[in-house]
Amino acid sequence: MGIPQPKVSGMMHSNFINLSERKLMDCLNRLGYDIEIKVRPAVAPVGHLMLAS
Repeated sequence: MGIPQPKVSGMMHSNFINLSERKLMDCLNRLGYDIEIKVRPAVAPVGHLMLAS
């Protein structure tokens, strides 16, 4: 995945303190996942965050 084994171990135990979003996305790509981020105007006065799997 392009990161040292101790960091992989930390990820497996929900420890993401020393991992940037970019590095996490790189790991997901190396594991065969596509990542899509969409930004669009909100329908409501305040926008919301939606994660899909």
